[in-house]
Amino acid sequence: MRIDIITLLPKLLESPFADSILKRAIEKGLVEVHIHDLRKYGKGKHKKLDDYQFGGGAGLVMMCEPLFESIEDLKAEREYDEIIYMTPDGEVFNQPMANTLSLKGNIMILCGHYKGIDQRVRDELITKEISIGDFVMSGGELGAAVVSDAIIRLIPGVLNDESSALTDSFQDGLLAPPVYTRPADFRGLKVPEILTSGNFPAIDDWRHEQAMERTRLRRPDLLED
Repeated sequence: MRIDIITLLPKLLESPFADSILKRAIEKGLVEVHIHDLRKYGKGKHKKLDDYQFGGGAGLVMMCEPLFESIEDLKAEREYDEIIYMTPDGEVFNQPMANTLSLKGNIMILCGHYKGIDQRVRDELITKEISIGDFVMSGGELGAAVVSDAIIRLIPGVLNDESSALTDSFQDGLLAPPVYTRPADFRGLKVPEILTSGNFPAIDDWRHEQAMERTRLRRPDLLED
């Protein structure tokens, strides 16, 4: 997989891909992540990327020309399965969407800023619009990092135990059950006996029951879905 991210703030995206699972995935050659500085497409002496919106109103809008040029330059090098725009009014990101995107080959992510991008870019070039929740952030960079992390960890070979991803919250429409590790007795706080019984069918049943109960209490909307 290759992920290209277009951003006004490339340094903001350096850290998420420089540590832990994402770093190892890149080093193993399982994924390429390329950060592209939109500023080089800026116009005029000051590399302008934004302007006031037609019709008046507060806030600046990212201009058509730099965005078209940056996206078209990348498209000239390869075909993209998705060109994603991170925006609060996009489809809310979830695990099924991450699963689907993890099967793609080439993905481009555009990070918005200010009041957003000129609608013509969205109409002509963007294939998918994603939000990470019902709130507004200063820009799309952290959202792009969140989406990339969720996708990359699903690529075969990225996790040491690939079955781990299959038991994460939301994979089966439920929240994950509680988990425990050593010691079995810590200051009188004991691990449920079923987990140390060695009866794995019974353990599976217990975990499913716990997942159902946790979902019922914390996210009943998932059960409704």
